[in-house]
Amino acid sequence: VQLVESGGGSVQSGGSLRLSCTTRGYIHMRYCMGWFRQSPGKEREGVATLDLDGNTRYPESLKGRFTISQDNAKTTLYLEMVNIKPEDTAMYYCAVVDGPLSPCTITNLAGGIADFGYWGQGTQVTVSS
Repeated sequence: VQLVESGGGSVQSGGSLRLSCTTRGYIHMRYCMGWFRQSPGKEREGVATLDLDGNTRYPESLKGRFTISQDNAKTTLYLEMVNIKPEDTAMYYCAVVDGPLSPCTITNLAGGIADFGYWGQGTQVTVSS
């Protein structure tokens, strides 16, 4: 299984981007999915999760600006970002866990990936002021 992110790029502050994460291969059950980001010198940060039932979670600081979703075929995960800020500059990674994981929180997703999940290779988002 491979997760392939796309949609990153350079954008001005206040702009919008939609990141995509396409699955190549078969994932039996997408119990918990999400997006993370990491900037040079900073720790990896979770930005959104989506569980099997369609429930979403976001850090308080990102609510209202980031939206996670997936397509009806459940093969592509999206991250819609609006009103983008320079501090959103980072490499963005998608992740999917193919095993029971509840609740689908950022902490649980980060831990579950090591046991039965997948990471994408990342897509860079650069925001200029």
